[in-house]
Amino acid sequence: MKCKLVESIGMGSKAEGGDYAMMEAAEKEKQCWGIRREVKALMELAFPIAFTALIFYARSMVSMLFLGHLGDLELAAGSLGMAFANITGYSVLSGLALGMEPLCSQAFGAKRMNVLSLTLHRCVMFLLLCSIPISLLWLNISNILLPLHQDPNITRMAHTYLIFSLPDLLTHSFLHPIRIYLRAQGVTHPVTLASLAGTLLHLPFNYLLVTRLRLGLAGVAAASAASGLSILLFLATHVCLTDLRCAAPTRDCLAGWKPLLRLAAPSCVSVCLEWWWYEIMIVLCGLLVNPTSTVASMGILIQTTSFIYVFPSSLSFAVSTRIGNELGANQPYRAKLSTVVSVFLAVIIGFSAMLFAIGMRESWGRMFTNDENIIRITSMALPILGICELGNCPQTVGCGVVRGTARPNTAANINLSAFYLVGMPVAVGLGFWLDVGFCGLWLGLLSAQVCCAGLMLYVIGTTDWDVEAHRARLLMWHDDGTMDEQKQTLTSVVTVTPLA
Repeated sequence: MKCKLVESIGMGSKAEGGDYAMMEAAEKEKQCWGIRREVKALMELAFPIAFTALIFYARSMVSMLFLGHLGDLELAAGSLGMAFANITGYSVLSGLALGMEPLCSQAFGAKRMNVLSLTLHRCVMFLLLCSIPISLLWLNISNILLPLHQDPNITRMAHTYLIFSLPDLLTHSFLHPIRIYLRAQGVTHPVTLASLAGTLLHLPFNYLLVTRLRLGLAGVAAASAASGLSILLFLATHVCLTDLRCAAPTRDCLAGWKPLLRLAAPSCVSVCLEWWWYEIMIVLCGLLVNPTSTVASMGILIQTTSFIYVFPSSLSFAVSTRIGNELGANQPYRAKLSTVVSVFLAVIIGFSAMLFAIGMRESWGRMFTNDENIIRITSMALPILGICELGNCPQTVGCGVVRGTARPNTAANINLSAFYLVGMPVAVGLGFWLDVGFCGLWLGLLSAQVCCAGLMLYVIGTTDWDVEAHRARLLMWHDDGTMDEQKQTLTSVVTVTPLA
């Protein structure tokens, strides 16, 4: 009897052990399925975004080719005009538009379609208003550049380029918000198709205005504006003809701007701080020994890092949308899972970029020039650029995570600290005081990227996702005129400000 009792107990314990093992296996399978699901969701968003960015990259290359065929003076003036437009116009509008991204993605996740449409209308109006001072700045470029001892002929032609680029400001004021509005709903293919169609039209536009009508530099600018307008028309037509719940503007969009403005300003600062860093690097190159070669090499390397940046930035936009959607739907665990998966993918992209830069260091410069000195300087800096991507890719994706949680102030503070309080002193110290030269500037960028990545990963690792889900719900209720009991409860739970 005792043996039978022991045997039954043993069988019971084995059965319990077997049940526990089955439960553990089922839990692991569930986690693996969740990871696969998240990877698929991120890739479905990121791939079209990356393809669209490559299309825009090709569009800018077409403009540079036509400028190069016009002559050295036109190429220099066009490059100056483009740089001025990027610094003072396109980067500002792009950064301000990112303020609507957490609002739209969280609104879509929370099924608050009225907030989604209102945010679109408010952002378009906001960017149109911001285009007015930018236009005045472009019209007075001569008064800005001539006191800085720029060549009068180049400045005059750059002024012409910017005048004919003014319609592009209006186009971008509509284009950026519509792209974010669609991306927040997981709709990316129309943007890709519209961008492809506009880029295909960009070539005949340039041929007609530059080659046939001989408008020169003005023709290149006008062709770029015309192709941008065609992209906008394709997208606007798609929004109007499809069921994307885009309501007509009402008087409601004239009020309730506070959430958008509080998110737009730091988003713009975060984008511009990083964008302006590379322009400052070009200026610093002009102060080194043999500035002609170092400036040319810096131009090649910036084009290279711009190409590589397409991939982590696309993943950044994808994870921002995913996190916003999940927080809006009150799914903090899925938002955390999306963060972990995206950071892991960013590390893979960073290692791939490093191997690409190191492997191509001897031949990459020859694709742009035959000058042996420029090729030598470029090959010396490419491995440093590759190591920079190990930090740049995770921090870029981290910016997307922070943006999805509606915390652009955090991203702006991190970029300011890393690039200008750490990277800039290191770059100037190594490049000029210690006579490291050109590579010293890139070592400064490396220190900035490492610092930025470390700070960003710390912020992500200490994020309380339950609190972020509560903040998302408060953010969606910000336009309501009443404070119901549930909202009061949430407000008492969340001790941080909803838009911090």
